[in-house]
Amino acid sequence: MFRKTAAAFAIITAVSTMVSAAINFDIPNTKTLQQEITALELSVPAAPAADKAAHAKVDKEWTVMVFINAKNNLEKYGLLDMNEMEMIGSTDKVNVVTELGRIAGYDSSDGNWISSRRYLVVKDANMAKIASPVVKDLGKVDMGDYKHLIDFVAWAKATYPAKRYMLVVWNHGAGWIKSRSMDATKGISYDDETGNHINTPQLGMALKAMGKIDVYGSDACLMQMPEVNYEIKDYVDYIVGSEETEPGDGYTYNLLLGPLAAKPTMTGAELGKLAVDAYADHYGTQDHTQSLVLASAMNGLIAPINNFVKAAMAANEKALIKTAMSGAQAYAYAENKDLWHFLSLYAASSKDANVKTTAKALQDYLTGTLVLHNRVNSNYSDSHGLAIYMPNSVNSAYAELAWAKAAQWDEFIAWYVK
Repeated sequence: MFRKTAAAFAIITAVSTMVSAAINFDIPNTKTLQQEITALELSVPAAPAADKAAHAKVDKEWTVMVFINAKNNLEKYGLLDMNEMEMIGSTDKVNVVTELGRIAGYDSSDGNWISSRRYLVVKDANMAKIASPVVKDLGKVDMGDYKHLIDFVAWAKATYPAKRYMLVVWNHGAGWIKSRSMDATKGISYDDETGNHINTPQLGMALKAMGKIDVYGSDACLMQMPEVNYEIKDYVDYIVGSEETEPGDGYTYNLLLGPLAAKPTMTGAELGKLAVDAYADHYGTQDHTQSLVLASAMNGLIAPINNFVKAAMAANEKALIKTAMSGAQAYAYAENKDLWHFLSLYAASSKDANVKTTAKALQDYLTGTLVLHNRVNSNYSDSHGLAIYMPNSVNSAYAELAWAKAAQWDEFIAWYVK
């Protein structure tokens, strides 16, 4: 089956020839990434002030917000997923709210309208046509602009308030990796019409501006990485994502929303686990990975990963590290490796007691604290819920990520590639 990242390389190539945003993180040899972030932060809309009195009157348990950027070759799957949502619809306790963007040239079904529309999803059995009312037709907007994602969430929270919120960003995804040929930082939510996308630091700024999100899910490829999660850890409780690519259909929304409608008092942890299980149950033996991460535990990851880095560098077993890298579970981007599996392979071959001790402590933290739930099929039995960037050459832009500033993983990369 076509996978959500299958055309990502083609999309990135097309992006380079299209109109750029006023501020573009992907243009090399201009400002540093940190300078761009600083400049952008000045114009990030402020999160709405919490109205405690109004919140006390809210009777909805959850508002599930799905940002469906189908302005690319995934358009038909965006329509399919909207119809999956309509199999359940909103209820007296759960709001299901979407923004669906379409583009000319990929799918002409359901009236072939070309714009971005916001919906309150209602129950309907017709899988060929969206029956939910259009609450707002925005015309042509840039769904690759992180500030538009902020606007969607602010609108959804104000219009459909609830006690808890889940946000799903739906589109192509690429975790964090830098294309050497393009020098383009990758992320999520690619808009073919504008040539823009939301990169990793921008995703963090978007979530910061939104206010509290209980569960964040990337219905997109390759996003379950510390490089991504560290940007958003302070603004969400639970993170759902995939180490590997996702099939084009991505989440199966009726399997996600049905149990939530039946038990709307679910906690964030329960809904996050449900998202993983609904995905894995649908794809069964088909290749898939999906995991749930405790966002606050990203803070505690720094100490064990730095302890391991120090031990590995002191042991100076570069050949063993590179052999373990080669054997570790990899994904559509070969630089992405399952962290737990890499540690297992390296520790088993190492002669250094400190390497073995720190590797095991890091593995225990990953599976005992950070990754709360992990589902894979048999072809991915060496996937344990978190992929990490392990390239064969240094990329200077990596050091500008929040993750690299806090952890010493970038120093580890620079050391082992020499």
